Amino acid sequence: MAYKLTGLTKGLLALIGVGIIGSVGWNFFLKDKLGKDAGNKPTASTSAPAARSGSGPLGSASNPLRISIVSFHGYAPALVANGNSLTTQPGSIYARQGINVEFVINDDIPTLTTLFEAKAAQCAWRTSDFWAQEQPNLRNSGHDARAVIIVDNTQGGDAVIARDPSIQRIEDLAGKNVGLLQYTPSHGMLIDAIDNSSMTARAKKQVKTVFIKPEEGTAGVRAAFVGGNVDAAVLWDPDLSLALRDAPGAHVIYSTKTATNLIYDVMVCDQRELAQPGNEQVFQKFVDGWLEGVTVSKGNPDQAVAALEQSEEFFKLLVAKEGKPFIKKLFANLVWTDLADNARILGLAGGVNHYERVYARFDQIYRGEGSLANPKSPVVPPQDSFDYRFIKAALARNGQAQVAATKPQETFTEQGRAAAISNGAAAVVTKPVSVSFASGSFELSKRAQQVIDREMVPFIENNGSAYFELSGNTDSVGAAQANLALSKARAKAVADYLASQWEIPRARLRVTGYGADKPLCNEANPASADMSVDECRALNRSTRIAVYAK
Repeated sequence: MAYKLTGLTKGLLALIGVGIIGSVGWNFFLKDKLGKDAGNKPTASTSAPAARSGSGPLGSASNPLRISIVSFHGYAPALVANGNSLTTQPGSIYARQGINVEFVINDDIPTLTTLFEAKAAQCAWRTSDFWAQEQPNLRNSGHDARAVIIVDNTQGGDAVIARDPSIQRIEDLAGKNVGLLQYTPSHGMLIDAIDNSSMTARAKKQVKTVFIKPEEGTAGVRAAFVGGNVDAAVLWDPDLSLALRDAPGAHVIYSTKTATNLIYDVMVCDQRELAQPGNEQVFQKFVDGWLEGVTVSKGNPDQAVAALEQSEEFFKLLVAKEGKPFIKKLFANLVWTDLADNARILGLAGGVNHYERVYARFDQIYRGEGSLANPKSPVVPPQDSFDYRFIKAALARNGQAQVAATKPQETFTEQGRAAAISNGAAAVVTKPVSVSFASGSFELSKRAQQVIDREMVPFIENNGSAYFELSGNTDSVGAAQANLALSKARAKAVADYLASQWEIPRARLRVTGYGADKPLCNEANPASADMSVDECRALNRSTRIAVYAK
């Protein structure tokens, strides 16, 4: 694909481990917007903040639990829990829990290896994709860690955007320049979308990724997009919102408002500390306090804004420049995940474990891209990446959260589907799936069911708020009317299987057959897609699942 690594980027990744993530770009944005008063540009670093040794037990006033974070609105609930402060204030949620927590702003993003070796922090934030990249490298260094809580779920805060009105779907990116930061959630999101698209192999290679220099951050991506130097960009807030505001004609192609189960932020803690029996209650109180902070922040978002402004210089300056309503508006593009959200995402309420699915998917993506500092780093089973003790314990005490976790997060109706899949509406992305049928038959074989399970169901689970069109398609061989009828019957068979075996609401699924009318490959010129005639026809015979945003 067009996103192969250069020696330079491989070397950079090997040097910095986790790479450059969100808040680095935010601080670049801040410097750009506010001038020299914003301070020096942070850079990725392997140097850790100074270690602080405490003589008391972990979580005591003399030895607080230290948490490495960045300047990000997703962590506002934790600051609220700490009394609108980086350090635990009297009367705060954490004070009432009987624990002292110190949040340390590390916008230069030290690696976990660096943090843990220096004992500069016991826990640190990570996005789900970067955690899948870093844990194998962490194990190579002789350390290990586990996530203990999912703290937020982006739902609109990450997006692929474009200016040209002709670019309306992922497939339209073929031949276009797409600006982004390498090895960030933006990169993984784009790879996942392209891999799951109906582009031919040749078309996928024609997507021209433009990797903005790490030191320029998301502000550099935004500048390239607003300046017209790239056709599209992949960004996250606040630069996403600013780009959509400042670039004429800018619009969202695909976002986490549709792919609601794709990008999570987690808190990751040193396994050595987690393994000490005397620390279990410390981490339990940390998790419980954060969850209570989520409840307070959801009920009073103004307090969350105040916590950010009072605790972090970045947000103080950002509020001065853009105003508090701008910060508050950013909250709408993510979900501070409460206990019920954690239970649902982790599959503790009987559903799919989305976290483990996403961890495995990003491990696959980045290994395929050669992004691990050591390509021989071990494959970590997703279940070994999360310590479930603390969420399970909190859930056992909260019957209300247990019930809430089982409730559907989205409501789907026939009317909603009709509105989403209206005449002329473009699918966000379309995934062709080779569901094989016997000649002239629409009966699903066991092999066909396995293909649906493996190729179609995870795609549906990623796009948690979407409606879908299931279409049967044929090649050009045979009578048109017969092909049309057979294609619809095959699509219905797939929909019936998804509804009966995977409990996908039928209201989410529109079933249709196109026969040979919507080929993905030109059978008269298969060489244009680097295919033989047989390969071209096989692609056209696919069952396709198209994503339509609400």
